[in-house]
Amino acid sequence: MKQGKKYVDSVKLIDSTKAYDSSEALDLVCQTAKAKFDETVELHVRLGVDSRHADQQVRGAVVLPNGTGKTVRTLVFAKGDKIQAAIDAGSDFVADDDTVKKINDGWMDFDVVIATPDMMGVVGRLGMPNPKAGTVTPDVAKAISEAKAGKIEYRLDKSNIIHCPIGKASFGKEKLEQNFNTLMDAIVKAKPAAAKGAYLKSCTVSSTMGPGVKVSTAKYGV
Repeated sequence: MKQGKKYVDSVKLIDSTKAYDSSEALDLVCQTAKAKFDETVELHVRLGVDSRHADQQVRGAVVLPNGTGKTVRTLVFAKGDKIQAAIDAGSDFVADDDTVKKINDGWMDFDVVIATPDMMGVVGRLGMPNPKAGTVTPDVAKAISEAKAGKIEYRLDKSNIIHCPIGKASFGKEKLEQNFNTLMDAIVKAKPAAAKGAYLKSCTVSSTMGPGVKVSTAKYGV
């Protein structure tokens, strides 16, 4: 597929054979984010695990110190006084009797689902709130605050790769690196005991429209 001139020019700035340190890699990502909109910067990490095995799953959540740059819309499933707590905390949506049907019919105008434990029977079949990600909790106010502040969930896909946003190109390399380090530290700490051999197989950062930049993982020693 033929690439645009901006992309081709960006590729020339990057040595595809080199794994850069994170600061240099993110500086290159900012330089190569040339779209007319503020591009999202993503981290892609391939792990030396097999996601087909339950004891090798890697999944969790972390609050990025500088957020993601995205406006996060929350949907809360709760009962009783927790409904008012969700409203007071600024949730964009609080579920009512029609919400499950709306979602089943295709409504997805939200980014994060939060549920109190007593609502899991209602929303569990939707496969949305995840206890490991901290989105099933009696403290809905805290969960809403964390979601809007930049809490993200990370998890393996079927190719044993984690894809996560770490901010916007406009953040600059310093803020992006703070977010990068926070997420990478969490992924390293989540290494399953059953994982054998090299854990961090490869690491790449890229902007929405820019080329990938390889990042060295040597400092993590896993």
